[in-house]
Amino acid sequence: MKFLVTGSAGLIGRQVVKDLSKSDNQVYSCYHNNKPEFGILKQMDLRNAEDISKVIDNVRPDVIIHLAAMTNVDLCETEKELASLINTKATEIISKQAAKMDAFLLYVSTDYVFDGKNGMKKETDMPNPIDYYGKSKLEGEKAVTELARSWCIARTSTPFGIHPTTISFPLFVIRNLRANKDTFAVVDQYTSPTYVPNLSGMIIELATRQIAGIIHVAGSTRISRYKTAELLVEKLGLDSTLLKSSSVNDMNWIAKRPNDSSLDVSKALSVLKEKPLPIKESFDFFIQEVKS
Repeated sequence: MKFLVTGSAGLIGRQVVKDLSKSDNQVYSCYHNNKPEFGILKQMDLRNAEDISKVIDNVRPDVIIHLAAMTNVDLCETEKELASLINTKATEIISKQAAKMDAFLLYVSTDYVFDGKNGMKKETDMPNPIDYYGKSKLEGEKAVTELARSWCIARTSTPFGIHPTTISFPLFVIRNLRANKDTFAVVDQYTSPTYVPNLSGMIIELATRQIAGIIHVAGSTRISRYKTAELLVEKLGLDSTLLKSSSVNDMNWIAKRPNDSSLDVSKALSVLKEKPLPIKESFDFFIQEVKS
């Protein structure tokens, strides 16, 4: 199969193209500035409609995995036009091109399409984003459902893993505590932390089997940031006195965040061979990776 992956240099995309490249598939790795290490490189500017169409026309993929997005929540709030251009308009163009090529489109979305008033959201629950990042991604979802012929929307939550430049929350905690720095983590924000190699396996299975519809692919544990950090302290024997609790209200965030954006992954557990992992198991793999 011929795969085209957008956002191939990002935290999730890098893992996806790395894993896909181990198979006999042709993998086209789309990027903007930072060149990916794996796949056949294709530069693509999501702000340029003609550029997107040209690349997809040239590759003629069987499957498009659309990962590229503007994910900085506060920046999306202050740069709404740019967020719409990248997260919504580009997704519209990719959806149209996928339909034109009769390609299967897998769009990776976010837990932030929900308002966070209560968690463990199912695929059938009604989205109601409270920040512009979530709104722009939800508009992207609508574009996929309206414009693509065969599609899957895969929502995930707080991905973490090893990356050359992106420091995800667990690595931030480990580095800070090892440097004997006070580390603050909020006690009243809940998500479903997702280990990137596990997420990559689920994404590739969805794309390869062409499983259609909306599915939540996240870690199977609902947990606060503080409890996540506490678990790392326990597993690595770090100094727990340096870990400090804080509240969402203490944060100098520009955009609102959902208080509980945890996702129910029952559907993924029932239909996928690559199962969503609980946080303790994810951390066992993650810590091995950190040590190596």
